[in-house]
Amino acid sequence: MSVGIGYDSHRFAVDRPLILGGVEIEHERGLVGHSDADVLTHAVIDALLGAAGEGDIGTLFPDDEERWRDADSIDLLRTVVGAIRGRIENIDATIVCEAPRIAPYRMEMERILAEVTSARVSVKATTNEGMGWIGRDEGIACIAVASLESE
Repeated sequence: MSVGIGYDSHRFAVDRPLILGGVEIEHERGLVGHSDADVLTHAVIDALLGAAGEGDIGTLFPDDEERWRDADSIDLLRTVVGAIRGRIENIDATIVCEAPRIAPYRMEMERILAEVTSARVSVKATTNEGMGWIGRDEGIACIAVASLESE
């Protein structure tokens, strides 16, 4: 069994959709990024790559390559799942943001991520209690842990 950890963060901007775990969330701002800026899925990808000993998301999908511009992060996750060896056992992720409320979307995020990875998935959310850039509602961060049963 191997374990990996992933982290991602993106700042808010107007005129961008907010996508977390493959779910489009109603919010007045979205996240800025070269792809769809899905911090949850990006953190999961990094956790899986870490567990597999295969580097990180930036190495696999560089943000200076046009082919990844506006990429659907769930498609990136599918690519990673197809490339790593072993069975994904568990994914546990925590989204850190002041807004929006994640609870109404959590089950759909878990469903999508579980469908793509064939793993048990838990998505949680917390605030930063008004501290720092997250507390000032400037963006969203996510941390994820994944376990992989080696072949």
